[in-house]
Amino acid sequence: MAATLAPPAFAQDDYPSRPITLVVGYSVGGSTDSLARPFAEVFGRVLKTKVIVDNVSGAAGAMGAQKVVAARPDGYTLLLGGNSELVATKLLNPAQPYDALKDMTPIGVVDHQGGVLLASRLVGVKTTDQVIQLLRKNPGKYNYASSGIGSMFHFAGEIMRQRTGTSVAHVAYRGVAMLGNDLSGGTVEFAFMGTAPAKTFIDSGLAVPIAVTSGTRTPMYPNVPSLAEHPELKGYNLTGWFALMAPKGLSEPIVARLKAALKETLKDTRLRQAFTDLGGLPIAEDEDLPKLMREESARYKTFVETTHLDTQK
Repeated sequence: MAATLAPPAFAQDDYPSRPITLVVGYSVGGSTDSLARPFAEVFGRVLKTKVIVDNVSGAAGAMGAQKVVAARPDGYTLLLGGNSELVATKLLNPAQPYDALKDMTPIGVVDHQGGVLLASRLVGVKTTDQVIQLLRKNPGKYNYASSGIGSMFHFAGEIMRQRTGTSVAHVAYRGVAMLGNDLSGGTVEFAFMGTAPAKTFIDSGLAVPIAVTSGTRTPMYPNVPSLAEHPELKGYNLTGWFALMAPKGLSEPIVARLKAALKETLKDTRLRQAFTDLGGLPIAEDEDLPKLMREESARYKTFVETTHLDTQK
């Protein structure tokens, strides 16, 4: 009788007893995907199960996040998401059916990463000042690409536009491959991209690295200045962060298991080196993810208000 009356519960003592799906809200080859694959390998080894990366691209990561929000809270569907889909997209799309702070279970921060402003090799510019002067002389003529409306890189371009008083159009892409091809061919003249996927286009000579979006130079591109080094962009500092999230209602024992596994995973020296090679920035041990999300939400809200950003740009 007691068993009959007891509320339904998910098996927890043997968790995980089957493969875990790690959803990534972007296509293969993007910043989040590049991070997710080595992470999934080590995370699965720690949990003693297979972790399968599932790419669900669209809406600057929000489609992948929505899949996790709607998943059963049993620990077998997780999200490796970033500040775009966990904070920013909601500010530009009030109709978005989820609020990550309210509708998901935060597990922990995985990594921080910067971005880079690229120019098509066909444009003929090499410095931030040359970009600004070109945009000033040709208002509305040029455009820049990002990984989607509400993405960190969308904000990166709009903040630069607002700070420099220039006119440049935004073009949203669903995948880094198409974005990179259009940048290489001159269909779009500029792009903000994660440091890792940008490397392919830089090394091949198809794109020119103009500046990184972090407040200081990054070890990955030591000879590329930061946007903040330009007199008109002092204080500019925009970096991305990646976090492990689960559906709302995940039981405390499984939350604790995942947090412990994440902590152990991030101690792996090879993984840390892989993150560094991808342009990763240092993170504080046991960083407070809910606090970070609240602070970033307030920060991005200010960005929206000061840049007059809307979903049509």
